[in-house]
Amino acid sequence: MANLRIATFNLENLGRQDPQGPSLASRVRALRPMLKRLRADVLCLQEVNADRPAKGQPRRLTALRTLLDDTPYADWPQVCSIGPDGAGPMDVHNLVIVSRLPIESHRQLWHELVAPPAYQVQAADPPLPEAAAVRWDRPVLHACLRAPDAGSLHVVNLHLRAPLAVSLAGQKLGPFSWRSTAAWAEGFFLAAMRRAGQALEARLLVDRLFDAEAEPRIVVAGDLNAEAHEVPVRLLIAAEEDSGNGDLAERALVAVERSLPKSQRFSVMHHGTPQMLDHILVSRALMASYRRVELHNEALGDELLGYHGIARSPESFHAPLVAEFALDGG
Repeated sequence: MANLRIATFNLENLGRQDPQGPSLASRVRALRPMLKRLRADVLCLQEVNADRPAKGQPRRLTALRTLLDDTPYADWPQVCSIGPDGAGPMDVHNLVIVSRLPIESHRQLWHELVAPPAYQVQAADPPLPEAAAVRWDRPVLHACLRAPDAGSLHVVNLHLRAPLAVSLAGQKLGPFSWRSTAAWAEGFFLAAMRRAGQALEARLLVDRLFDAEAEPRIVVAGDLNAEAHEVPVRLLIAAEEDSGNGDLAERALVAVERSLPKSQRFSVMHHGTPQMLDHILVSRALMASYRRVELHNEALGDELLGYHGIARSPESFHAPLVAEFALDGG
């Protein structure tokens, strides 16, 4: 293995096909060439859906297995996030890490480090009598891999909530329309709380890894639904200009996509506006081995136009991102 390539890719609801949506076969034809092009050694995948073969049996990632067939990734070890009941993957939006490297251990964090904050919704109809816990939409998936030089490599796969207002009882007219601006604003606030809270939990995990190792090699990869200047990414990076303490600079993460020209730095196109929502953030110790980054956005479609103007599109409206490192000194 001359170099090590780590990639992140939001597959956008792979599996559990809507009868009105694209077939799995068409999705495989669209996505499999993109996975092969990545030539990744570690894949961080988001939005992998599961199905239940029979009542009472655990859910399985059947669509992902089909997608990975006839690729180098087909027989590699993989770990997946699980639902709150601990019985296996959730119906939708699971996180998966697929790795050529040995997976020494893995875990997920879902309010392990940050308790759900309590908040009393004001705009619900009928009114809610008391505050309720605000839980994140998804967990954080962490795997410790054995790197080619026999050291440890920590991979954190993350998918933060999109900045879409949380639904409130009695306040929606349709999927994207509200009865009042006040209700929308409160729902939007709750969405921001969930997104920032999950980013905080991932950042606290990163700090624990720094506490445990002198120079940990860490990569946080995934769909963060936020650009570099927004709160969730700033929480994760923890730059010294934010902490105000130069002694903490070694704990800051680096966004490797900053190596790309700004004109090419976008992983999503939304109504003609390019946005960098998918990121690979690495520790300084791992940055020492960094060589280059690729963002495969040449064929990226506009997500807003695609959702409303293309029937049964098999594409993902996220571009995959891959970073290359020389952990064996190559």
